Amino acid sequence: MAREVRAQPPIEEENLKTGPPKKVAAGILGVQKSFSIGLEEAGLKDTIKTMRAVNRFDGFDCPGCAWPDPDNHRSGFEFCENGAKAFATEATKKRASPELISKYSIKELSEMSDMKLDKLGRITHPMVLRENSNKYEVIEWEDAFSMISDKVGKLSNPNEAVLYTSGRTSNEAAFLWGTLARQIGTNNLPDCSNMCHESSGYALGKSIGIGKGTVKLSCFEEADLILVIGQNPGTNHPRMLTALTSCKANGGSVVSINPLEETGMRRFKHPQKVMQMLGRGTQIADEHLPVKIGGDAALLQGFAKVILESDGVDKEFIDEQTIGFNDWESHIKSADWKEIVLQSGISRNKIEKVGKAISKSKKMIVCWAMGLTQHENSVDIIQEIANLLLTGGHFGKPGAGVCPVRGHSNVQGDRTVGINHHPSEEFLLSCEEKTGIEMPRDRGYDAVEFIHAALDDKVRLYMAMGGNLVSAMSDTERVADAIMNIDLTVQISTKINRSHLVTGKTALILPCIGRTEKDPAGFVTVENSMGVVHSSTGTMNPASEHLLSEPEIVCRIGKSCFPKESFNWQTFTSHDETRDLISRCIPGFEDYNSRVREKGGFYLPNGPRDGPVWDTPSGKAHFFCNNLPNRQLREGSFVLMTVRSHDQYNTTIYGMDDRYRGIYNSRRIVMMNPDDMTELNLTKGQEVDITSHWGDRKIHSERWKVIPYDIPKGNLCSYFPEANVLVPLESTAQGSNTPTSKWIEVTISTRGARIWKSSSSSFI
Repeated sequence: MAREVRAQPPIEEENLKTGPPKKVAAGILGVQKSFSIGLEEAGLKDTIKTMRAVNRFDGFDCPGCAWPDPDNHRSGFEFCENGAKAFATEATKKRASPELISKYSIKELSEMSDMKLDKLGRITHPMVLRENSNKYEVIEWEDAFSMISDKVGKLSNPNEAVLYTSGRTSNEAAFLWGTLARQIGTNNLPDCSNMCHESSGYALGKSIGIGKGTVKLSCFEEADLILVIGQNPGTNHPRMLTALTSCKANGGSVVSINPLEETGMRRFKHPQKVMQMLGRGTQIADEHLPVKIGGDAALLQGFAKVILESDGVDKEFIDEQTIGFNDWESHIKSADWKEIVLQSGISRNKIEKVGKAISKSKKMIVCWAMGLTQHENSVDIIQEIANLLLTGGHFGKPGAGVCPVRGHSNVQGDRTVGINHHPSEEFLLSCEEKTGIEMPRDRGYDAVEFIHAALDDKVRLYMAMGGNLVSAMSDTERVADAIMNIDLTVQISTKINRSHLVTGKTALILPCIGRTEKDPAGFVTVENSMGVVHSSTGTMNPASEHLLSEPEIVCRIGKSCFPKESFNWQTFTSHDETRDLISRCIPGFEDYNSRVREKGGFYLPNGPRDGPVWDTPSGKAHFFCNNLPNRQLREGSFVLMTVRSHDQYNTTIYGMDDRYRGIYNSRRIVMMNPDDMTELNLTKGQEVDITSHWGDRKIHSERWKVIPYDIPKGNLCSYFPEANVLVPLESTAQGSNTPTSKWIEVTISTRGARIWKSSSSSFI
């Protein structure tokens, strides 16, 4: 019988407070917040120690976002406020000891908020939740490995095993994790990129032959124009603001395109420059376009029409480097301005103003994040970006290219070294030859497919290398039903989260050392958003003597499962040995151990940046023609998107405030256009219920507080993971299968009464 646990965070009782959004990001207050979280969690000594080691040449890589460090130098404090929160909470002195955890039943733990769960502290011992128990208990490491190997041995089909990966995982651990999955006999390797930048990789791979960004950090200084679309750098990638400041200092321009005008895109006070701290800071965005949710494709096609009319076409580049331009040109010229304006919500004059700036640009970068990747037509949107950049010849030169900004510190590196549910034949052949392991060829499950399979009772073993899939995925209650169908679930983790409480019939927690901590086997490596592979060396003593590194955990699972196989898992507890194996298996990692020991590491090959060279079937970059979506909403519906607050990182909640947006003491909120609130007779802070709609399916969620906010009419915004329950599992991006967390059709009702919009229908 499934345990009675909460898959969703409990409904909060905090008193909502609001104020005007902040006009400037970082500054003195950002510095204060960086230090205060460290002092609260780790104390003065360890706070200073971690701050002086994070992102240094000989230090550890920040466990937060994947924004790159400068190639040739490091500043005194090479981190941001939210990075400080990430490494401070990992270095916390609080301990989730067996004595503490066993005080509570699983049901009682699940009734805690996500913030309270995180503040229980670091897990100190391996633990087991047995099938007929409602409390965790200590288990010896070898007994835990035996439980896993016993389950692997009893699988009727290798595809009954699923191995999930979080973007925190090092290259070494990720490569071994993928190798373990394939020795078991499956490519079931879903990972967090399936829920975030899968659309970017899929779209760019077809357009330019590589699913990664094509710029270096230094390119931001050289660009004359940067478009930042569907992204909130001030909260999610704060160090990016420094790069945007360098663009402005060198005469470049920045355009912000987002339904919300975020504080970081208004003005930035560099926390390490005294005059900026004391002065007004730097204005970041020269122009802000408040595009409707889902209107990005229309806006980009509007820009394209202006470019074609303004003769902003690099004809020589197009003739030599691309195919499909003529068809695309005809397609764009036939696009209807009325439809472009209607869908985007931006006036033709504004579109033409920015479009003319794009047509004049000689070195343009386009940056984006989840605001573009989590729509049904996300792949089309990102191909429209590639089309724009190809039209102006913005590849193969400094200061220009695509920049998908990754949200987790090594999510890009994990994919590079083999965490892929549909690996290439070239990769599999190389690994097969170098490891002696017969590699499976069948395509594996991505994250959404895994949940469907588990709901259909096709998964018997689920192992997660970090992460919090229960909270991170769409359709929270169905995800919980799926996970609880599984015989054995295993979490390799540093701290307790909701995925340790919503489990299979039996559950294991295997505690690992964190990014900040000393690894007995030496440094590990990661890859940042711009394709730089570099070392990460922890400086803190591990939180417990009972912790193992992630690579050692994988090796010991492998040794337990396959003790008689020729692949010697014990060898690869040495990170140098693992890197040597990677260098033999994956092009671009040649002489890995030597090159990664150089200050700052090394760049992986990147054809569009370095050539340009295009790894496509034609050998050229491709223009793609995409029709605009034709979505008619039900009467009375709104479009909801989910976002982070300033006091969170992915599903980790550090506090209850969203300082930049002026929202305090509450997370279960809905940001709504004031005119919509007036039409519906809603007052600030009033509680409403939300129902999402997908076909005939409805998902109901209670008790959300409405607040007025500057957001396009007909659009709503709420925080994840709380709002993930409203995202239907079936609603995914075409091609990438990414959940559509940025486009959810919903209706609003007051407590016990239905509210309707006055208009009969709306098009988005």
